[in-house]
Amino acid sequence: MKKIVLAYSGGLDTSIILRWLQENYKSEVIAYTSDIGQIIDKKKIIKNAKRLGVKKIIIEDLKDIFVKEYVFPMIRAHAVYEGVYLLGTSIARPLIAKRQVAIAKKYKAFAVSHGATGKGNDQVRFELSYSYFAGKKIKTIAPWREWKLQSRADLIKYAKKNNIPIPRDKKGAPPFSVDDNIFHTSTEGKVLEDPKNSPPEFIFQRTVSPEKAPNKKTKIVITFKNSDPIKVNGKKLSAAKLLAKLNIIAGKNGIGRVDLVENRFIGIKSRGVYETPGGTLLYIAHRAIESVTLDKDTVHKKERVMPEYAELIYNGYWFSKKRFKLQKIIDKKRNQVSGDIILSLYKGNVSILSRRTRNKAYSLKKVSFEENKTFNKKKVENFIKFHSKQLNKA
Repeated sequence: MKKIVLAYSGGLDTSIILRWLQENYKSEVIAYTSDIGQIIDKKKIIKNAKRLGVKKIIIEDLKDIFVKEYVFPMIRAHAVYEGVYLLGTSIARPLIAKRQVAIAKKYKAFAVSHGATGKGNDQVRFELSYSYFAGKKIKTIAPWREWKLQSRADLIKYAKKNNIPIPRDKKGAPPFSVDDNIFHTSTEGKVLEDPKNSPPEFIFQRTVSPEKAPNKKTKIVITFKNSDPIKVNGKKLSAAKLLAKLNIIAGKNGIGRVDLVENRFIGIKSRGVYETPGGTLLYIAHRAIESVTLDKDTVHKKERVMPEYAELIYNGYWFSKKRFKLQKIIDKKRNQVSGDIILSLYKGNVSILSRRTRNKAYSLKKVSFEENKTFNKKKVENFIKFHSKQLNKA
C-alpha cells in the first residue's frame, strides 16, 4: 500500500487531514510528530492516531537539536522580522520538514503532507524545505489547497461526521489557532483577526501580565561561550534545558509578549500575539555581550545583513545558499564572544546590570574621561576634516 508521512500534532486540523488523506489517496498514513518543546500529550497523539487507523506513529524528541542548531544560530544573528517578531514559528518548520523527508525515504513513502493553510506562510516554509531535501522524488500534498473544505465551520462539520474529537478553549469555545515550541507560542484567529480588538488575557500561556508579575526585581546571569549561551546563574545546562529555564524565569516576570500585525510572505497582512520569554532574554543578553567583545566593523556588518537574514527565515529560506552565506558572516568572529551578562527583570522590562568578559575589545584606558595619553587628539581632528570633505560627495 502507498504511504504518506504527515506532520501530525494530534489536534483537530491534522486529525481531519489524516482522515482526508486516507479517503482521498487510499494510502497508509504515517503520523509523524516532532517534539520541539511544544505542549505535547504523547498518549493523546497516539490514541487519536490509532483511533483513525494509523499503524505507524513516530514521535521524535528534537528539542536539543532545535535549540542548538536552529534557535541559537538565529540568536547569534539577532534576527527580528519587522522590528519585533523573533521568528518562533518560522524557525521550527525547516527541521520538521527535514525529518519528514528522512522518514519518507526510510519507509519508502511516495509523499509528505502538512497541515498549513492555503493563506499562511507555513505552507511555503514546509514545501521549500521538502524541495531542498526531496526535490521531485517525493510528492508534496497540501490538503488546504486541494480539498473543498473552506472554513473552520466546514472542518468541524467534517470532524463530527468522522467522529473526530473537537477541542475547546478555556472558555469552552472552539480554540484559537495556536503554534508553540520551546522558543515561543503564537496565537491567531477569532477576536484577534480584527486589529482593533485587544487580546484577551486568557489566551496567554507562558507569560503572566506585567501587572501581575512580582513586585520584586529578579536578577539573572547568562554566560556565553563562542557566542552561544551555556550557563544560567552559573549552572551549565543543555541547550534545551537552558532555554526552558529562561522561559520560566522570564514568563513569571511578564517578559516576551508581542502583539503584531505582520506582512506575510504571500502578501496578506495578519495579526498575531506572540510569547517568546526566554528568547527575549537571550536576544537582549547576546546583543549586550557582543557590544563589549566585537569590533565596530563586525558589529555593523552584522546589523546590515540582519534584516535580510530574518526575512529569509520568515520566508522559508533556511536551507538556501543565501542564508548559509549570511550565517558565515554572522559567525565569523563568534569565538571572541564569551562572558557573563547580568540582567534585571521587572514587570515586563529587562535592564542590563553588568557585562563581564576577558575580551580586550573594550578599553577602559581609551574610553576614560580622565586625561590620558592613549588617544591622539590630533588624529581626531584629521578624522573630522576628512569626513567634512565627504559631505558633498554622492
